[in-house]
Amino acid sequence: MRNVRQGLTSAVLLTGLLTGLLTGCTAAEGGADTAAGTTGASAGATAKAAARGGSVGASGSACELPVAFDVAESWKAKAVRADEASAAAGDLAELADALLRQGPVTMACEIDAKPAGKIGFLRVWTGEPGDADARTVLKGFVAAEKGASKAVYRTFTSGGVTGAEVAYVTTSELLEESKTEHALAVTTPGGPVVLHLGGLDTEEHEAMLPAYELAKSTLRVTGS
Repeated sequence: MRNVRQGLTSAVLLTGLLTGLLTGCTAAEGGADTAAGTTGASAGATAKAAARGGSVGASGSACELPVAFDVAESWKAKAVRADEASAAAGDLAELADALLRQGPVTMACEIDAKPAGKIGFLRVWTGEPGDADARTVLKGFVAAEKGASKAVYRTFTSGGVTGAEVAYVTTSELLEESKTEHALAVTTPGGPVVLHLGGLDTEEHEAMLPAYELAKSTLRVTGS
């Protein structure tokens, strides 16, 4: 099992490396009332917000987005240019498409926890403007994630922003283990935005929840 975990850790790092190169610098859908299951997933994260280290989303920041929010101290943000990745040739384009597109949204920004001593990312996904509400977008995102189940949805409000939030469980057939993940979605004039927090395992995920809470509590629409 240790060797398998080491292999998974390497895969996580390679995914981040691929995303870095591309920047140039699914599953069962749970209903709104689905029980969280034995992993303790809950739509309402309860961790205290992390210390602020900067912000992303506004013009001139590492990632220019339809929303802006604060980033936890030492976490490093990097823009993802999925259109350039899709233009790559052969297997690289296919791999990039699988990694950078999920349901109705495409990865636009990756905020790396490794500089803060953790293994995982807070990722921002964006979509085209349309009529879908935040919960519909979020359900499409979760449904597209392999091994996802036991989703619990709720509505959240942060300042002047209202959206949908979900906690769910993903199960790895390779490791025969499950872990908790969180995501939220909002709609903006520039299109829907999804913020997703994963992690190597549930323990690592919970250690990163303060960064997710900081992002959620400071979320605002930029108008981009």
